[in-house]
Amino acid sequence: MNQGRSTLSFTMCPMPARLQICCAAKKETVDKVCEVVKRQLALDNDKPITGESTFLDLGADSLDTVEIVMGLEEEFGITVEEDNAQSITTVQDAAELIEKLCSEKSA
Repeated sequence: MNQGRSTLSFTMCPMPARLQICCAAKKETVDKVCEVVKRQLALDNDKPITGESTFLDLGADSLDTVEIVMGLEEEFGITVEEDNAQSITTVQDAAELIEKLCSEKSA
C-alpha cells in the first residue's frame, strides 16, 4: 500500500572513476623529462613516451626511479626532496614538480 506517498525511481549514471585536476607543465618541460627518462632507462628512440607514461609501465623499478630523479635534478639544476620524489609516478608528475621547483628557485 502506498499511503499517499509517491514512488521515486533513481537511475545510476556512470561517473568517471576519479576527477583529475592538472595544471599542465609546458610541453618543453615534458619533452625534456621524456628525454631524461629514455636515457636513464636506455629505451629505444622509437619507444613512445608521453606525459601520461608511468615509470612502471616503462619498466622502471624503484632503483630506476631514483636514477631518473637524479638525472632530472642534474638536467634542471634542482634538488628534489625525498617526499616529493616518492609522489612522482608519471612523466607529467615529474614535469609539474620540476616547474614548481624551478619557479620556487627563481623567486
